[in-house]
Amino acid sequence: MNGQNRKDIFPGAQVDIVLKSDQRTGKLTSGIVKDILTNSSFHPHGIKVRLTDGQVGRVQTIKS
Repeated sequence: MNGQNRKDIFPGAQVDIVLKSDQRTGKLTSGIVKDILTNSSFHPHGIKVRLTDGQVGRVQTIKS
């Protein structure tokens, strides 16, 4: 599942995000969602979240 729809993401979800510094390479970072930072219901580049370890990035995939 991609991370473009806010309704699919919730605190505690296991996700892969791309950090701002990794946008050129597309390197993914795994983690657990702490906060959802994007207010809109959809974002074409992925919903921005903060992970439990404090890293911030856009959700690329949601692990089930």
